[in-house]
Amino acid sequence: MVDYLIGIDGGGSGTRALVQRVHGETVGTGNAGPSALGQGIAQAWDNIQAAVRGAFEGAQLPVPTWNRCALAAGLSGISHAPWREAFLAADPGLARLEAETDSFAMLMGAHGGQPGAIVIAGTGSIAEALRTDGSRATVGGWGFRVDDEGSGGWLGLQAVRHGLAAFDGRANASPLARRVWMHCGDERETLQDWCQRCGQFEFAQLARAVFECEDSDPAAARLLQEATHALEDLALAIDARGRLPLAVAGSIGQRLAPRMRPALRSRLVPAKDGAAEGALMLARRLLRQTEEAL
Repeated sequence: MVDYLIGIDGGGSGTRALVQRVHGETVGTGNAGPSALGQGIAQAWDNIQAAVRGAFEGAQLPVPTWNRCALAAGLSGISHAPWREAFLAADPGLARLEAETDSFAMLMGAHGGQPGAIVIAGTGSIAEALRTDGSRATVGGWGFRVDDEGSGGWLGLQAVRHGLAAFDGRANASPLARRVWMHCGDERETLQDWCQRCGQFEFAQLARAVFECEDSDPAAARLLQEATHALEDLALAIDARGRLPLAVAGSIGQRLAPRMRPALRSRLVPAKDGAAEGALMLARRLLRQTEEAL
């Protein structure tokens, strides 16, 4: 018997769990470290379980056995088939389990499960749409270093490239370059070491410096303009005719949305809920479909 529904929002920066009783009463939320599958399947499950435990402990309830729970997870990296298969194979014994992309979970939450489009720019970037005929579309989201334009990881990567060019004398030692040196190192060896060992999450931590240097550094201002254009391109590609309501989500997306061209801003609607809420909708749908099939 399933007593609890769990929605998981898992990305490269952290994991959020939202728990409800089957009859609709919210138990609570819990948070843990990253559960993006590209950072490891074992880590993803560890942090999912930690976030779920946090929700129950925060509500001062005993943590139930997994066979009493139906869980739907919206996870970064789930579209990569080998990672998806490995994640599902590591099921700790849930009564029901579904895995979707974190962007689709956010889309569901943003539009209450109804047709719509969303542009997400946080650590990474992607656009998703659910059309009125039930079909789905995805634009972007190819991954750090090759795509994710307009995201925090992309902004950080461009900032580091600027800092390296300034270190070499190929660019001005601007305020943004100096912030990069403060964060990553101000000697060639330390800069090389930082670049070799750090990934998307660490690069994304430099996005704040780009925003903070905008007024004093043309290089930072240019990067934010390029990031805004990249998110506009995602929005136009996912729904070129502008027939769907459009939401923008993610820490970077929300800061850049007001900078978009007027024609796109006029289409924007506020997100109703987040990815954990969208995943919870998927968990409830999964349970209903299973019951109907019996």
